Amino acid sequence: MDIQIQPTPNPNALKFILDKPVKNEGNSSYKSPMDCGDNNLALTLFTVRGVDQLHFYDNVITITKFGYEDWESMEPTIIDYINSEYPKHDPNYFDPDPEAERRANLSPELKEIEAILDKTIRPGLQGDGGDIQTISFEDNILLVQYQGACGTCPSSTTGTLEAIKAILRDEYNPDIDVYIAPSY
Repeated sequence: MDIQIQPTPNPNALKFILDKPVKNEGNSSYKSPMDCGDNNLALTLFTVRGVDQLHFYDNVITITKFGYEDWESMEPTIIDYINSEYPKHDPNYFDPDPEAERRANLSPELKEIEAILDKTIRPGLQGDGGDIQTISFEDNILLVQYQGACGTCPSSTTGTLEAIKAILRDEYNPDIDVYIAPSY
């Protein structure tokens, strides 16, 4: 199998681009082995020392590492594990989709904001191995949370956040403010 490695804006995240699909529909983010369900490829990748988070999308696995580990020691093991586990991997695997349920219960305002993010911001974030989730919208203040590689990326808190504000001010409401929700 051909596996290309590409950097992301986050120095602690790399994209492993396969010549075969890893997820045919949607995407999956895993913050721990307990999140992996039946995805044995993801579960195996969590056994690599230093792996913090995984994001599966199309033919890409984005791996975010803890800062104390270096990519030089991790990359060969990750590639070996992908090659050994992929033959047993089904890219049509089912992950329960809490995002679909969450979106169904959003206010009309948040649904409109999500639609704007879907067409303007998400493609770029997903291309870099991450995503964004809206948490709340009240008094023209939108709280968001970054996912995948974006969650620990230094540029998420500056440039990307400013771009989100500018787009939403232009396409939704000139008075909106956007902040990153605290993690618990």
